[in-house]
Amino acid sequence: MDAIALIGPAWICVLALCAVLGDAFLPFLPSGTLVILAVLRTSQVAGAPVFLGLGVALASFLGDLLLLQLARRGAPSVNRRLAGKPELAASVERVQRSLSGRTNRAAAAMVIIARFVPAGRTVLDLAVGHSPDHSLSFLRWSALSAVVWAGYIVTLGWLNSHWFNTAWLSLAVSCTAATAISTAVAQVIRRHRRRAAA
Repeated sequence: MDAIALIGPAWICVLALCAVLGDAFLPFLPSGTLVILAVLRTSQVAGAPVFLGLGVALASFLGDLLLLQLARRGAPSVNRRLAGKPELAASVERVQRSLSGRTNRAAAAMVIIARFVPAGRTVLDLAVGHSPDHSLSFLRWSALSAVVWAGYIVTLGWLNSHWFNTAWLSLAVSCTAATAISTAVAQVIRRHRRRAAA
């Protein structure tokens, strides 16, 4: 952890918040890993996990809001991305159909679950951005899902920082657990989709 120690906790927190904000646009950013790392670097500071969790929730919600507005306004960069990736466009259409046939409670659950699926947040934001009927309700669900995900990822890092004496081990266990949970959620969604198609 010596190399990482050269970077102050404040800078790691800034990097983590920027990654959370940006992974709505670039889902390959390691936002979860950076948040866990920020938690580990600040876990001994009184109140730091709470403030970090609030910052993560806010950054997550703002990322959704920005991508939603870009999609709604038909930003050329968004349209090019959809045109260049047929699989992404197909996923967006599938999510649009799913949202239109759900109750408010079911749609809210779908938005929360999307936070835990790789690239799920991006697909959902684009789908809602191209569906004018759902924008206002989506903002409420997005705020709720941002709080749920922030609480989950910060708590995961905080618990592991207190269970293990080694920072590297805490980071490895936290990231492995987060990856395993995301993979399990994605598999459940795929299985449900296959059953629905059948």
